[in-house]
Amino acid sequence: MPQIQHTDYYSHVLGKSLKLEVTGHYGYPIIMFPTSKGSYTQNADFHLNGSIANLVDQGKVKLYNIETIDEISLYNKSIGPDERIRRYELYVQFLIQEFVPYIQKVHQTHRVAVAGASFGGYHASNFAFRFPDVVSHLLCLSGAFTIRNFMDGYESDKVYFNCPREFVKNDEAFKYKHMNIVLSTSDQDICLEQTREMAGILASKGISHWYDEQKWINHDWPLWRMVFPKFIGRFFG
Repeated sequence: MPQIQHTDYYSHVLGKSLKLEVTGHYGYPIIMFPTSKGSYTQNADFHLNGSIANLVDQGKVKLYNIETIDEISLYNKSIGPDERIRRYELYVQFLIQEFVPYIQKVHQTHRVAVAGASFGGYHASNFAFRFPDVVSHLLCLSGAFTIRNFMDGYESDKVYFNCPREFVKNDEAFKYKHMNIVLSTSDQDICLEQTREMAGILASKGISHWYDEQKWINHDWPLWRMVFPKFIGRFFG
């Protein structure tokens, strides 16, 4: 059984503590995000972490499941879209200014892997495309690549720079050349079209990526548990 530790990580950027579940004793660090408004233990609860338990036990990878602030940022309808995106951008800054440097120090590595399913896939892909220099692997399972649907038509630079389907089109392709990018979906996935679109954007820019489309399975945990070990095994097995 993998070693599991629960802790609180205090963020000065956010002015609050975030819960963190660390799974494994050694190995390449993978920052993992839950789905929309999900608990930081959600990937463990739904056995996504367990699907790669053998590689965790072998010390190939170590999982960092970090809490998000979805409920008080993008999903918070009681505040305006300007405040929603301001709060979300603070979360992104927490990741790049505090959390990733912490993992870099612990693991004595410059780059980390990021992963997530559904809206966790959005968190992972947005971070990877925003800060490619510190990301070696992006594992996006049935992810989203825009937050326009949360913005009620509100426009700002902060909105644009948190929509990978927009800013990657205008970015320099060389920034992503080192990154192992996986975009996973299925033919019955609600995120099928946007995953295909994102793969098309990468292809048009000559950015290497692994597009994976499964058959006869919906946007849900059985799909993600099925494909995750394949990707992790390929890169870290």
